[in-house]
Amino acid sequence: MPDTTSMDPIRTTRLELVPITLPLVEAAMGDRCADVERIAGARFPGKWPGPALIERAFSASLERIRANPTVRLWGDRLMIVPTVTGDRHIVGSVVFHGAPDDDGVVEIAYGVEPSSQGQGYGAEATCAMVEWALAQPGVSAVTASTFPWHAASVKIIRRAGMVHAGWREHDLLGELEVFARRRDGVGVLRGGVAWETAPARRAC
Repeated sequence: MPDTTSMDPIRTTRLELVPITLPLVEAAMGDRCADVERIAGARFPGKWPGPALIERAFSASLERIRANPTVRLWGDRLMIVPTVTGDRHIVGSVVFHGAPDDDGVVEIAYGVEPSSQGQGYGAEATCAMVEWALAQPGVSAVTASTFPWHAASVKIIRRAGMVHAGWREHDLLGELEVFARRRDGVGVLRGGVAWETAPARRAC
């Protein structure tokens, strides 16, 4: 079971999932790659994503994150791969788009930089963070949204124990499929959509 101490790194088979802090976000959105690497204690091996992509990943502006970092950066982690030589690479991130809402629901998303894709890092990190989130006080469910045709993303989400829970329309992206996993395995999603899930269990 993942460590439930929010500010401690979570270690999986191949990854260290390191909390994303406000100084790190400020450096990332300021397009200061060297500062991100210094704060994280790891280097970024692929193409730097740039501030626009980073802001979309957090679903919030820097001003909103600064106003309440505890809420905005709740559970957010960098994926870092340590090596036997002591070198550390940032290969992606897992974010929750904010702390649990009034119903105890959090939404998870992940991204892996291009040169590190196809190695299972996204699945490994997502599985660990879903387990972590469901162990946190006040969390009743974890959701994720993706394009229904994005087979790789759907596979990762399902591997983390989530099941189809409905659809939602995104202002820019169009129709997205919603998946969910509840702590107790029962209940409904917002809007009265029934969940087709069994009691929560460790899926990865």
